[in-house]
Amino acid sequence: MEYRLSELDMFLFNEGKLKEAYRHFGSHLVKDEANQTQGVRFTVFAPHAKIVSVVGDFNYWDSRTHVLERVDPSGVFSLYVPGIGEWTRYKFCIVTSYGQTIFKADPYAYFSDNRPETSSKVYDLEGYVWNDADYIASRRSKNPYMGKMSIYEVHLGSWMTKPDGSFHKYNELVNFLIPYVKAHGFSHIEIMPLVEHPLDESWGYQGTGYYSATSRYGVPKDLMYFIDMCHKENIGVIMDWVPGHICKDAHGLYMFDGEPLYEYQDFSIRENVVWGTVNLDLGKGVTKSFLISNACFWMRYFHVDGFRIDAVSNILYYLGNSAIGTNYPAVEFLRNLSYAIKELDHSVLLFAEDSTTFPKLTTSVLDGGVGFDYKWNMGWMNDTLRYFEKDPIYRKFHHDLITFGMVYAYSERFILPLSHDEVVHGKKSLVSKMPGDYWQKFANYRTLLGLQFTHPGKKLLFMGGEFAQMHEWKDKEELDWFLLEYPLHERANRFVRDLIQVYNHHKPLYELDHDPRGFRWIDQSNYNQSVFAFLRYALDPNDFCVVVLNMTPLAYETYRIGVPSEGRYEEILNSDKEIYGGSNVFNGLPVVSFRESNHNFPYSIEIKVAPLSVSIFRYVSRQDLSGSARGSQNP
Repeated sequence: MEYRLSELDMFLFNEGKLKEAYRHFGSHLVKDEANQTQGVRFTVFAPHAKIVSVVGDFNYWDSRTHVLERVDPSGVFSLYVPGIGEWTRYKFCIVTSYGQTIFKADPYAYFSDNRPETSSKVYDLEGYVWNDADYIASRRSKNPYMGKMSIYEVHLGSWMTKPDGSFHKYNELVNFLIPYVKAHGFSHIEIMPLVEHPLDESWGYQGTGYYSATSRYGVPKDLMYFIDMCHKENIGVIMDWVPGHICKDAHGLYMFDGEPLYEYQDFSIRENVVWGTVNLDLGKGVTKSFLISNACFWMRYFHVDGFRIDAVSNILYYLGNSAIGTNYPAVEFLRNLSYAIKELDHSVLLFAEDSTTFPKLTTSVLDGGVGFDYKWNMGWMNDTLRYFEKDPIYRKFHHDLITFGMVYAYSERFILPLSHDEVVHGKKSLVSKMPGDYWQKFANYRTLLGLQFTHPGKKLLFMGGEFAQMHEWKDKEELDWFLLEYPLHERANRFVRDLIQVYNHHKPLYELDHDPRGFRWIDQSNYNQSVFAFLRYALDPNDFCVVVLNMTPLAYETYRIGVPSEGRYEEILNSDKEIYGGSNVFNGLPVVSFRESNHNFPYSIEIKVAPLSVSIFRYVSRQDLSGSARGSQNP
């Protein structure tokens, strides 16, 4: 069976504009009219190779048996092998221009052998029947920037394991992870890289099979089923994706045909010494076609809702160093990627994990930007954690660590991340970072999450953070689920569940996250008491919430703040309630404003402020100012 790529396909491939390269390269089942498998077509791009053959169990791994034909002078090799089918294990045997023989996994393989094996496997991706048409239609009809977004970041291998320590499969996690995420009220799951990778400890960030959902957790259709069931429960799935660098394992993309093919030719910018990885050359046409096709592949076959792109600073600048210079071809790749994704489905979102000040990162390509939808707010994360790690007695000297984030809050569209990076490698878990005794640690922890969920920006929380895991993340073990048997942790988890429900049900906490109209300080200057107060507004200016944060263990029976409107203010969440592990200083009845200006507002309210706490008040109305409400009114 002869096979040829069209001249147009090869032109687009070499220009970096072929968006379905996976249809041409890799291993593909050949079926007859009755849909019965007759054999497999193998196709690979290896321009520097002298000879390419396919080896596997079917030919006893003998490289002399099935030699591929060079079907295009640019370096495309192909061969049809009859009599084999799905699940066939194989590799490409490549004789390099230097006469060296190397064995490589298929860059476009749809499935891979389970580690420590490194072979590719023939797999039939077709045939899964999706049931998420209504979900996809609903996603496409919404404005994602004005909607609620709380992301639960997950490493599937260590979220929960089987009694013998082995991994749950994708389809098994449907019964555990999805109900758990739904019960907590998260809108999305972000899954750490799903591409095939040889080393568990790399968490997927050093991949070898970009088109192969890792076999650790089952087969690709099991993952399709998992995502389909997430969509059934209105939970979006964001895929952690790493287009910037690859691992150097011998069977992977590295020096694929004996020479730099997907990576840089120049050693000085190719080698990522700190990570032990190799940087992909995102200016090369074949690399761009490989990666852009890969993103489109995950959208088409797995219905992912978004991509979180890792280490964007390492893409924007050579070696992640702005002093070396902007990597303009890589920036153009990001723009092309965004354009291709949005052209295929405008509702699929792009998230940048980036610590730079590169301009217009979340501005659309059509408006001259890079094209991301969201950027992780690393500045907010670093400043906030630095503040909370300090003893409360010293916090008044670092007041600006909390207020400074609002200076640039609308320069991009931000995600507020408390991610895996902050609870690993000796950094401690969130609650263990907090100063003080156990009670104070948990009170600080609740206040930290209260700040995150009331501050402008969408939210991300790494697994274990929702029940105050004491140990930092242990990637070889499951989360410390036994902690939920202890009252402090069970109550901490109840607080997180209630906090997310309050967030989900009150538009002021999310609707204008990226609009200056959605936030106004009441008091950002009370550094002596380390108390912060601010307003969050919905699109309807009469729909707003008051947020008060006390960053010290001192409580205040009467604390006066200014408010913009006359009426009742109902406390809808107080982190110091006993049910959350607090000391039970809270405002039981709604408080009523009185006509006395304060903090440049025409009205005031007097409230109780609990120690180390966050309180959220909902403005009710001007009506029914008498009755059971607490407060006073001056004529």
